[in-house]
Amino acid sequence: MSDYILKVNNIQKSFGGVHALKGVSLDIKKGEIHCLAGENGCGKSTLIKVISGFHAADDGSFEIDGTTYKKITPANAIAAGIQVIYQDFSVFPNLSVLENLAINKELMMKSPFISWKRMKKTAQEAADRIGYKIDFDELVGNVSVADKQLIAISRALLYNAKLIIMDEPTTALTKKEVGALFDIIKKLQAQGIAILFVSHKLDEVFEISERFTILRNGKNVVSGNTSELDDKKFTQYMTGRSFEKVERNPSANNEKNVLEVENLSLKNGFSDISFSLKKGEILGITGLLGSGRTELVQSLFGYMPYDSGIVRINGKEVTIKSVQDAVKHKIGYVPEDRLTEGLFLTQSIEKNISVLKLNEYVTKAGLLDGKRIAREVHKWIEQLAVVTKDAEQTVQTLSGGNQQKVVLARWMATDLDILILNGPTAGVDIGAKYDIHDLIRKLAAKGVSVIIISDDIPEIMDTCHRILIMRSGKITDTVFTDQTDQKQLIELTTHD
Repeated sequence: MSDYILKVNNIQKSFGGVHALKGVSLDIKKGEIHCLAGENGCGKSTLIKVISGFHAADDGSFEIDGTTYKKITPANAIAAGIQVIYQDFSVFPNLSVLENLAINKELMMKSPFISWKRMKKTAQEAADRIGYKIDFDELVGNVSVADKQLIAISRALLYNAKLIIMDEPTTALTKKEVGALFDIIKKLQAQGIAILFVSHKLDEVFEISERFTILRNGKNVVSGNTSELDDKKFTQYMTGRSFEKVERNPSANNEKNVLEVENLSLKNGFSDISFSLKKGEILGITGLLGSGRTELVQSLFGYMPYDSGIVRINGKEVTIKSVQDAVKHKIGYVPEDRLTEGLFLTQSIEKNISVLKLNEYVTKAGLLDGKRIAREVHKWIEQLAVVTKDAEQTVQTLSGGNQQKVVLARWMATDLDILILNGPTAGVDIGAKYDIHDLIRKLAAKGVSVIIISDDIPEIMDTCHRILIMRSGKITDTVFTDQTDQKQLIELTTHD
């Protein structure tokens, strides 16, 4: 009997003229936690879809639990015990938790009548496998991202899963939720289930996986034991680049305050918030989900107008009750969800970058100066190293890191005093993360004041001068990053 639940050999896959997989091989042992890593566009998602039978491989072979397949279909994969949990979890938001968990298995019974009693038993058995407790009658559209993920995991276990593939499972989770997910993964491993954990986050790879495989440009780079890997090797394998640790610019302690906030409050959001922001300072705000951090910065940008309090910009009291007010006072905001809040996905890169300055490009004849717009957009594409064939390419075709660079370029093209970044590198790969952090430091060095909202502790430790910790709508602690460490910051963030 084979020690491997899955072996894929020399997989080739092309889409039109694009060669997505160029002879990729991967093997996963029974009951192991294996990390599949690589930058966006390296072929990870394509490989997953080939393994699941969603895409047919052009060439190559598969071995699942000792059985060899030349071609694999979704039915083959499921029957062999392979389950894939994609980033959207493939749940039905308009159905209850019970229905999401049990409806497929109930339909397989081919009975003319649905048995709610049988469905409840099925759902309970699935949830019990991972010790998951939830109200089965709740609509899935009302539950948290973490709960949606646990629903997807529980459902996968109904089909005698031997290998569960998790595609970027921590993208939308807080640090606490990631810890809970890892506990679940360990429980699954204890039941003999193998996990293919797809990620590009160094800390997660080291924490959860035993073996790893890294892809780059549709090819294998290296496979091995995670214990033999370190940060420097991992980054170089992933990107083909070597990154030197970058020191933060010294904090502008003697500069005047660009932003002062006094006793700012928003019902059901935050209360009595006071802090200041200096010119050229990078200020971090962190806290668990529900701490009020996002509501606070959305108020400062006029998206959720505050109920009371005082805001001063460059010493002058101002009123920010709308996004237009914020933009008028030279405040920019990059939202947490760039796809639904930050970008016009079906529009070109050019239109996404130039949209805030269209009035400046109007000629005396009342027409847009296309050549001037093109020159300006090309400048930012070059400066931010946006990987694209041209400025007419639609934003939805770009990788997550390049999409984030387009949002940043939009604001960098304007004359800003303050830039607020909510989760600036969520869902982007290592190379793009390094580039975005470098852009943030350069902005601060030019005198732009930056606020970063993140629960990525290494990120705010590496980029920020000072960090505010929020809990239950209040600032509970303020620390300077040169006077603290990650362990202390995590304790301040998570302790009750």
